[in-house]
Amino acid sequence: MSKFLTITAKAGLCAALLASAGCSYLFGDGGPFRDKSEDYKQARETPQIRVPEGREAGGMEEIYPIPPVNEELVLAGEFEVPRPTPLVAGAADEVVRIQSLGDNSWALIAIPPGQLWPQVRGFLSAAGIQVGRMDARAGIMESIWVELEGQPVPSRFRYRIEQGVQRGTSELHVKQMNQRGAAPADNAWPEVSDNVPQEREMLKAVAQYIANSADSAPVSMIADQAMSASGKIALQESPEGYTYIHVGLPFDRAWASLAKALEDSSFEITDRDRSAGTYYVTFLGPQGEEEDGWFDWLFGDEEHPLAGQPFEVRVAQDGDNAVNIRLVPQGDADAYDKRQEQALLAILKGNIS
Repeated sequence: MSKFLTITAKAGLCAALLASAGCSYLFGDGGPFRDKSEDYKQARETPQIRVPEGREAGGMEEIYPIPPVNEELVLAGEFEVPRPTPLVAGAADEVVRIQSLGDNSWALIAIPPGQLWPQVRGFLSAAGIQVGRMDARAGIMESIWVELEGQPVPSRFRYRIEQGVQRGTSELHVKQMNQRGAAPADNAWPEVSDNVPQEREMLKAVAQYIANSADSAPVSMIADQAMSASGKIALQESPEGYTYIHVGLPFDRAWASLAKALEDSSFEITDRDRSAGTYYVTFLGPQGEEEDGWFDWLFGDEEHPLAGQPFEVRVAQDGDNAVNIRLVPQGDADAYDKRQEQALLAILKGNIS
């Protein structure tokens, strides 16, 4: 026992000595980690380097020099810097949504065309449907003839992908046809599917597959380059100075989409005249906390000054596949300035699909 205590005491003494001299041993002048912050004082001066004769001594210069500022560009007097247009996320919050207009149905998908293309291929592979023809640049994929259970004749399907109205969205259109004969001319794609219920069942199946796997979708570079994801809608300014929405849709579809977009943008439709291309609406103002956020940047905590203001929303054709949408106040026009015009149009633009 005494021998053990002696060894312990010696060990404790060594530890104490090491602790007391540890810093000096490691960081002192002779230590491996000595302080070198004062070494520069011991440095010797050396003569300035001289450039040999025949050589130029070019000084160091900035790689990206800052150009001089032209102060004359600053406007005289006081003016208000316009705030950026608020970003809006309308109905595209849903990943996949099936839309219909008359006999036509299509899927609106909140991913760009280059990402949708491999998703459709993945669906066909998972369903055991072979691809007969593909054209990524045109966004078209066609299946071979498929014998479906309970159907008297084989069918084939065409999947057409195009950019959506909003930026970063896509549309998927499906067409079905029945096999009629052996001659190629007998199997040309019809204007309308031979079996519309079968077309819609296929569209629902593809849409469900995409909704379940959209988070892990790869990207097709060819389809991505060929099919723009910039969208078909934009705010533009006329030569007369007013702002309007340009939409790359035919009149029938733009008219139908605008009705829902107006309701989603806090407008109440009081009347409509399709032949004149005019909706008669009243702006209700923000209807909830979520909608308040779009207007806080413009009006703060005050009540929206345009609440209750009547408008005409005019839709005019711009060629075969485009329309222009203008918002025209019908009440106190003096209360409606350009900033408010652009803010309301931005909200409406974000809800058109």
